[in-house]
Amino acid sequence: MSGHAKIASPQPTKWRAKPWMGAVMLAAAAYNILWGIGIIIWPNALFSLAGMAAPMYPWLWQCIGMFVLVWGIGYLVTAFDPLRYWPVVLVGLLGKVFGPIGFVYAAVSGQIPLAFGWTIITNDLIWWVPFAFILATVYHRQFLVTAESATTAERRDLLATYRTQCGERLSTLSNHGPVLLVFLRHFGCTFCREALTDISERRDDLRDRGVTPVLVHMLEPDDDAVVTELTKYALDDIPRIADPSKALYGAFGLNRGSFRQLFGWKALTRGFRAGVVDGHGVGMELGDGFQMPGVFVVVDGEIKASYRHDSAADRPDYLALVDKYQTTPLETIASSPC
Repeated sequence: MSGHAKIASPQPTKWRAKPWMGAVMLAAAAYNILWGIGIIIWPNALFSLAGMAAPMYPWLWQCIGMFVLVWGIGYLVTAFDPLRYWPVVLVGLLGKVFGPIGFVYAAVSGQIPLAFGWTIITNDLIWWVPFAFILATVYHRQFLVTAESATTAERRDLLATYRTQCGERLSTLSNHGPVLLVFLRHFGCTFCREALTDISERRDDLRDRGVTPVLVHMLEPDDDAVVTELTKYALDDIPRIADPSKALYGAFGLNRGSFRQLFGWKALTRGFRAGVVDGHGVGMELGDGFQMPGVFVVVDGEIKASYRHDSAADRPDYLALVDKYQTTPLETIASSPC
């Protein structure tokens, strides 16, 4: 789905993928693979160089070599797209931080000679900066890039390109009366499930106010999971918009969430209450798990009232938001336009 809306500010050059990132991961892959093979074939070599007695159970050391070798294969795959496979880089960096900490403890307590520490330099320390910069790039790209809201004219053009599951243009619904445009998080999200419950319970009140609720999700239009999820809340008959490219999300200024917005104290505590105490639970990630939601009252392509979540845990009062915009609709749209 395409439109004229501005989706996001251009990525700063500093935070774009760099060719050296793939080269670093290739080097890390080669190092780990060679190091792992060396340990497997010559398990006593490093101990001899450090003047230490050979291990009583060399096969345990060979197992460590096998793990290092496997990590090398993981780095090799990551080299093709380091920013996409950033979890491998993150776990690798954690290991390279905890490794030296463990060595220092063992050396101070006299369990291992300082001579063995030269391996820490090549195994861990030299990778800290490049791995950290790759992760910093991912963070800025995924969490700190802000969406730029479209102008009213751009938004009207975009609304005219989006159709509900029944083929009706979103602009047509907006021209006929107030639309409560609800941008959802991914369907497996506890807060998304809570929101669907709230909308289901208030759909009659919305209808009495002449307002048409329209759900916007991130799955493909023909994805069976959409109907499956909405049927659970008796919402499979109301208008919905598929926005897998998230162009509409961007046009309404909805960003991907920051760490605080997604995993902060409020999200954790409210997530426990909504998921466990209130029984909404949690499911598979069906959509972009980092995308923030939002709610808008839209009339003739113009935003009359809005609620942009500061935290994924925020719970909008949909009726109060609608009541901010008082109008007599030109025509009350049935809840099922099909």
